[in-house]
Parts: sequence; structure tokens; C-alpha cells
Amino acid sequence: MADPTRTGVRHEGRTFRREDWYGDEFVEHEYVDCEFFDVDLTEATVQRSSFTNCAFGNVRFNASRHTDSAFLRCTFTRCNFFEAEFAGCKLVGSTFTESAVRPLTVLGGDWSFVGLPGADLRGVTIQGVRMREADLTGANCTDAILTGVDLSGAQLRAARFVRCDLRGSDLSTLDPTTVERSGAIVDPTQTIVLAQALGFQVG
Repeated sequence: MADPTRTGVRHEGRTFRREDWYGDEFVEHEYVDCEFFDVDLTEATVQRSSFTNCAFGNVRFNASRHTDSAFLRCTFTRCNFFEAEFAGCKLVGSTFTESAVRPLTVLGGDWSFVGLPGADLRGVTIQGVRMREADLTGANCTDAILTGVDLSGAQLRAARFVRCDLRGSDLSTLDPTTVERSGAIVDPTQTIVLAQALGFQVG
């Protein structure tokens, strides 16, 4: 058993199954090469903690709050993030498969190289986040807020940005002809970038 109430706990190579950590608080915990299966983290609070090369399967992150924490090169399979919030967190190189990631709020942090292909991101809020070279191929971002997001080098083919607020985001690698974009909101600078991507000369 882990003790979420302790501060500064380190675990390596451990497997946690069917743990009930509902509403628990994790402060400065460190997990390396650990596995979590059927764990309940509903309404848990995770602060200044790190998870490296960890695997999460059927984990419930519902309404959990993560602050200044890191999930590096982790895999999330069939996990639920209903109303979860990540503030100032790093998820570099992590991948999401068959996971419910809406509604989700991400404020700041680094989600570069994150894999979210085909993800249902309708209505999510992602603001001020670095998502360089993230894989959003086929992701459904309808009605989402993706403002001030660094999407440089991101894979966006076949993504849906219908009515999506993209203001202030880096759209330099977005090919407007390969995405659904009706009603998407952009700022004047982005309009020029998108026009140039379509082959227009802006004078």
C-alpha cells in the first residue's frame, strides 16, 4: 500500500492495483517505472509530484487536480479524466489511448510530444501550453479553447477545429486544407499565416 498522506515518498518498479485513493493528497511523491491498474484517483490532489515511465490502466482521474507535477513518457489506457485539471504540469512524451479526456482543463505547462491521436477533445480548455510536435491527428477539438498554445511541429491532419478558439496559438504547421475548421476563431496574425498556407500573397 502507498501512503498518499506522506510527503516526499519515492516508489520504483511497483505495481498498484485496485487502490482507493479517492480525495487523497500527494505532495512531492516520485514514481519511476510503476504501474497503476484500476486505481481510483477521483478528486485527488497531486502537487509537485513526478511519474516517469509509468503505465496507467483504467485509472479514474475524475475531478482530480494536478499542480506543478510531471508525467513523463507515461501511457494512459482507458483512463477517465472527467473534469480533471492540470496546472503548470509536464506530460512530455506521454500517450493517451482509448481514454476519456473531456471535459479537461490544462493551464500552462509542457505537453510536447504528447500522443492524442483521435482523441475526443470537444469542449476542453487548453491555455498557454507548449504542445510542440504533439500528435493530434484526427482529434476532435470542436468547441474547444486552445488559446496561446505552441503547436509548432504538431501533427494536425484530419483534426476537427469546428468553432474552436485558436487565438494566440502557433498554427505555422497547420494545413487548412486537411482539417475541419468551420467557425474556428483566429486572430489577425494567424489569418495571415493561414492565408499564406493556402498560397495567398499577403500585401
